[in-house]
Amino acid sequence: MFGGAPVSQEWIDKIGADGFADNAADAVRVAIELMESAGGKH
Repeated sequence: MFGGAPVSQEWIDKIGADGFADNAADAVRVAIELMESAGGKH
C-alpha cells in the first residue's frame, strides 16, 4: 500500500500494489477495505 503526493494511481497500478490513498485518513479506509476483502476483521 502506497500513497501521498509523490505517487499516482497510475504508478500504483503499474507496480501492482494492493492499495493507494491520497492521505492518512484515506489510508485507514483503504486498509480496512483490503482486510475485509481478505476475510479479516478490523
